[in-house]
Amino acid sequence: MTDELTPEVDDLPEQMQVRREKRAAILESGSQAYPVTVPVTTTVAAVRAKYPHLVPEDETGDIVGVAGRVMFMRNTGKLCFAQIQAGAGEALQIMLSLDRVGEEALESWKSLVDIGDHVAVEGEVISSKRGELSVMTDKWHMAAKALRPLPNLHKPLNEETRVRQRYADLIVRDTARHIARLRPAVMRSLRDSFLKRDYIEVETPMLQTMHGGAAARPFVTKSNAFDMELFLRIAPELFLKRCVVGGIERVFEINRNFRNEGADSTHSPEFAMLEFYQAYADYNDMADLTQALIQEAALAVHGTLNYELVEGGTRDLSGDWERISVFPAVSEAVGQEITPATPIETLRALCDAAEISYDPKAIHGKLVEELLEHYVVEKLVRPTFVIDYPVDTSPLVRDHRTIAGVVEKWDLYIDGYEAGTGYSELVDPIIQRERLVAQAALKDGGDSEAMQLDEDFLRALEYGMPPSGGVGMGVDRLLMTLTGLNIRETILFPLVKPE
Repeated sequence: MTDELTPEVDDLPEQMQVRREKRAAILESGSQAYPVTVPVTTTVAAVRAKYPHLVPEDETGDIVGVAGRVMFMRNTGKLCFAQIQAGAGEALQIMLSLDRVGEEALESWKSLVDIGDHVAVEGEVISSKRGELSVMTDKWHMAAKALRPLPNLHKPLNEETRVRQRYADLIVRDTARHIARLRPAVMRSLRDSFLKRDYIEVETPMLQTMHGGAAARPFVTKSNAFDMELFLRIAPELFLKRCVVGGIERVFEINRNFRNEGADSTHSPEFAMLEFYQAYADYNDMADLTQALIQEAALAVHGTLNYELVEGGTRDLSGDWERISVFPAVSEAVGQEITPATPIETLRALCDAAEISYDPKAIHGKLVEELLEHYVVEKLVRPTFVIDYPVDTSPLVRDHRTIAGVVEKWDLYIDGYEAGTGYSELVDPIIQRERLVAQAALKDGGDSEAMQLDEDFLRALEYGMPPSGGVGMGVDRLLMTLTGLNIRETILFPLVKPE
């Protein structure tokens, strides 16, 4: 009985039926459609690097075994041409002639090989009559028979297909392969930047008994072994602060976070986050460090701070980035002075006038931030630190040293989206308890994003945490900064609804 998830052969498109028939023919001939190994001695990239400038019809005498995916074929009577692709998209021409491979092997090639198949060839590295670097084949082997034809190589994939079938996207699109390699290059740059500044990389729990460190709705799961509810990490902050308490004074983590919220061009429910903390630093120090980290990453992957974006345009990360304050920026935008003491009714009226939707239970600081989002942040194309946020929306942040009602916090905006956030950390355990108790009350009142009262974290603070600065920066959004792409294009396999 056929598995209901496996389509009957008769129901398949004609091209897929033909490919299955070719697979069967390979097996009937005594050969293998998916051998355990093939005779490979080098890579396509290595051949291209070794022979960059052969003259037409040059012969090297170098016998190699290379493999790759067939991306182009042209079969004539006694001479067949194909282009194989491997690695980062490097291409190499292969040639099969009747006098070198024999009639049986040439006919098998013509009848059994399709575009998309993986093949391995053994032969001499030469230059064709047109000067194309090639391998003149003596033997060929099927490495993996493709049962599904490749997407149309002359028609771009739409974004939905790209993110759902990233494997196909990687095969046919140079940009997809470039982005896949850009991410580890950025990770190396970040780690190198931290290493030279004496930071220590750690790992903190992904499954947590309490969710905290950010205002976000968590994913909830259960541990059968402990018979208890657990939360997928929304932020590593509270554990990294425990590290600082314990004497790891410069600490960072690159991790996966999960937030059970909406998905759009800048948000993903699962995402990569960089967080780092430094004892005896404040939010100004952390802004300086964040700018340096991003600029060093741009230099590592682009070689310049003013670079071209993938889909057109340029981005300039050079110089020292501007810093603007929340309340003065909102005041200028709405045409009247807004302060932490402004009545909440005034803020609601301003939001209503601007047709900004908001939760009727929204607190003072949240309404100020709604006005900031509406009037200010979308216009921040150049990197800009927006500093000094309302105290009631930042429960883990130290009060401003001179301005009442605000905290020493910044958000970094680039091209209208938040690229990172930094703080002078709240280290007083008494005030921190008061803030978390207030958060717990909001949660009991129905705020699904409010934090829980974490007694173990408070106990850690009671051992004494030195003055510190901290930063959280989305790695996927850093990739957005470096490419100009939306977040789904920077994540290799983003979460999407099933088809």
